[in-house]
Amino acid sequence: MQERTALEDQLTSIGRIEQELDDNLTMIELGEAEGDGKVVTEAEQALRRLKVDVARREMEALLSGEADVNDSYLEVHAGAGGTESQDWARMLARMYTRWAEKHGFKVEYLEETDGEEAGLKSATIQVKGRNAYGWLKSEDGVHRLVRISPFDSNARRHTSFASVNVYPVIDDRIIVDIKESDVRTDTLRSSGAGGQHVNKTESAIRLTHIPTNIVVYCQNDRSQHRNRAQAWDMLRARIYEMELKKREAQAMVDQANKTDIGWGHQIRSYVLQPYQMVKDLRTGVQTSDTGGVLDGDLDAFMEAALAQKAFGTGPEKVEDVE
Repeated sequence: MQERTALEDQLTSIGRIEQELDDNLTMIELGEAEGDGKVVTEAEQALRRLKVDVARREMEALLSGEADVNDSYLEVHAGAGGTESQDWARMLARMYTRWAEKHGFKVEYLEETDGEEAGLKSATIQVKGRNAYGWLKSEDGVHRLVRISPFDSNARRHTSFASVNVYPVIDDRIIVDIKESDVRTDTLRSSGAGGQHVNKTESAIRLTHIPTNIVVYCQNDRSQHRNRAQAWDMLRARIYEMELKKREAQAMVDQANKTDIGWGHQIRSYVLQPYQMVKDLRTGVQTSDTGGVLDGDLDAFMEAALAQKAFGTGPEKVEDVE
């Protein structure tokens, strides 16, 4: 039923695009024949908006990976640097939440560990919607922020790092077998807000896959059983994502680059001081609209990364911004 709904949506969109194109071309012809410049201008503006919609549909057609249509897990981890990096991790979590909401995806926080003073040490978000993983997978990597620190009384410029890990939610089409003997289960008290029940009972679950040392953590539900089920889903997804990366040499390089959340490993730089610039070091896409990017305007970066992977377009190496 999900596949049928998706196909119907694509066919409906094609029909709508064809109809809007025909209608606006007709309006331009009528406006020019009657000398009505306002009608011509409005129709031309509608065609420009339609062009953007068509370009996005073309990009979506490239999402043909085995798990691209699936929902996605997105993890954010603060790098070394204490409060600065933890605040940057919270900014990233907010950025991806806003991006998802703008595109009609549903967002659920599965785990959130607050920093000592501000920000987040880590967070796990589930983004639900068709092609969520296909769009978000290009965001996997280390993100660098340069700004005047709000936590520094001397107003000095600081550089902070945080990593983003993206992996697909596994559905019934994909089977991942895990031996229970290979998994260590720990029960913990949940952290953060949630009332007496959350903080006084061991409802949080942490699973450790011993052969791969993959660790997942879930505390979003008051029920230990539901947290356990969610954690197992996350573990299967992590192991599946690891297998996908083994099949893709470039993805293996990306994974190796994430071992150090610091200099030389970033995929994108966000500079707020002394000038405004966000620059992707893989594709060369950049913008001075830092506020828009941090508010979720990420389509240009995602589309460029997707096109580069599909067609091999874009520069081989891009210098980082200072």
